[in-house]
Amino acid sequence: MTAQESKVFTKPAEFTLAPGDNCLTMMLEKCEKHPDQTFFSRPEGRDWVQVTGEDFAKQVRAVAKGIVANGVEQGDRVILMADSSYEWALLDYAIWAAGAASVPVYPSSSEHQVQWIAEDSGAKLVITDSERNRHLYDYLILREDGTPRLEGSPSQLTRSLSFATGAIGALTTDGREVEDSVIDERIANIKHDDLASLVYTSGTTGRPKGCILTHLVWASQANALLANKIGYLINDKDATHYMTILPLAHVLARSVALASAIGGAHQAHWSDMRTLTLALQRFEPEMLLGVPRVFEKVRDGAYNKAAEGSAFKAKTFLEAEKVAIEHSKAMDSGARLSLRSRVRHKIFDRLVYKQLREAVGGKAQLAISGGSAISTDLLHFFRGMGIPIYEGYGLTETAAAACVNYPGGTKIGTVGKPNNGYSVKINEDGEICFKGDGVFKGYWNNEEATNEALVDGWFVTGDLGEIDDEGYVKITGRKKDLIVTAGGKNVSPGPMEDIMRSDPLISQAVVVGDGRPFVSLLVTIDEDELRRWQADNGLESRPLKELVKTTELRAAVQNVVNEANKTVSHAEQIKKFRILTRDLSEEEGEITPTLKVKRNVVMENFEKQIERMYR
Repeated sequence: MTAQESKVFTKPAEFTLAPGDNCLTMMLEKCEKHPDQTFFSRPEGRDWVQVTGEDFAKQVRAVAKGIVANGVEQGDRVILMADSSYEWALLDYAIWAAGAASVPVYPSSSEHQVQWIAEDSGAKLVITDSERNRHLYDYLILREDGTPRLEGSPSQLTRSLSFATGAIGALTTDGREVEDSVIDERIANIKHDDLASLVYTSGTTGRPKGCILTHLVWASQANALLANKIGYLINDKDATHYMTILPLAHVLARSVALASAIGGAHQAHWSDMRTLTLALQRFEPEMLLGVPRVFEKVRDGAYNKAAEGSAFKAKTFLEAEKVAIEHSKAMDSGARLSLRSRVRHKIFDRLVYKQLREAVGGKAQLAISGGSAISTDLLHFFRGMGIPIYEGYGLTETAAAACVNYPGGTKIGTVGKPNNGYSVKINEDGEICFKGDGVFKGYWNNEEATNEALVDGWFVTGDLGEIDDEGYVKITGRKKDLIVTAGGKNVSPGPMEDIMRSDPLISQAVVVGDGRPFVSLLVTIDEDELRRWQADNGLESRPLKELVKTTELRAAVQNVVNEANKTVSHAEQIKKFRILTRDLSEEEGEITPTLKVKRNVVMENFEKQIERMYR
């Protein structure tokens, strides 16, 4: 151990897995034990249709037979490209029951990404949500002579189906002649080290890499969550409602969904953000999961609604927010709040907090945030108004939560302690490293990248961090994102960007300055918040391309920049910024499906704007 390498912190696994234990067998056992219990609700019109354990197990087997009937062998790969839905969850287990491995693909993926994943994975079958997405694979499907329509493609795809045109029914029909014993044998043959999912990193640089996640990895991750205090709501409590909002292609969403299933919770899925509030109010979840942007939208939406009512209501909301944050911070410090503060908190609970809790269904006891950093003020606000958000940390390579805060073990500003069965350390380069059964086994068809990422059994994340004496991990930056100015100053852009994005007016912020004389910033504006800001400033008729030049909008952004600059040294401060006339987009390749910025693409796409700041 070098002088710079940290102590290793380990959380021993509080569970054991038998050789035949995996997420599929554990779920089927749960269904068999509780055949009449509701495990899922799927939307149908304005109602929820309940799916019992007995129903689900039968559907899994029926669809698995259809997958087998389509020529999928043990160990083959099946692409699943769809938003979160009951059908996604059903296919996930059915693919495993057929002895195959799933290859989740975000439905927003580009044609280029789709082709790369299909060819690199060697998948045999593809199932999508829409016909539009299904047709992305048309030229990769093998013809009768065994060659794809795209000349020279190594694709192995034999068929494509979509939910929109009855994929579930078609597979069920296809499998009618397949014997039950075939599925029994496929399930019995599943080993811990077998590939369960080939999950491609959305990747902020280069081509997506396929992470090899075995059945042991997923079973370890799901059981780690259940054994952790964060999972108390979904562990053997059949009344608990949990809603999956994130795409199930996201490992965090999938790991929590798998844990909920084998824990016996009642799940629903929703992917339409326009009707999310209505869905939450109808399903009344007790646990929520989202990326920081989901919680930012809840907060911003509540504030905008208040601001549209009157200036007094807007002021009341901001005061309530301030009191909630103060209340939460006192929980950490142990400070006793004044009688006035306690009375104000009770008043605001009736006037503001109750309405916010009702907006997410009225029964939420906790929320989990992951995918990217969340502002500490937002965490304090939600905890102070009655819905604590627990921030965790992990990557595709760790099947999501390798660290997590939990009830009774939380330090806001950190991503928590190692999860059950994980070890964590900081290496000599300052990078966070993980080891454990929940860590991936390497990158598919990419030995070089595997050797770089897995060093002496440790997964090197590429994220910079610190570990305190109690084992709480704090993210301080991304190694590859480090900016070195012309003056030799190292600047970690992440913390400043997080502060910028925590302001409702700001959508995205990208700090630049590598090899430059000073640090500057590209910033984009949130469309919804902009409309409110325009109304407040009497600028409703002005388009964004004109507003970016106004002193009013620049002053508003400068105020946020000033707050970010307070957190760093003079040499690290943002000296200039440029407001872009459009937001960063996935279509332009500038952000990933989980809203992480692809810094190299942004630098290329906005090269002219960057150069102008240094003239």
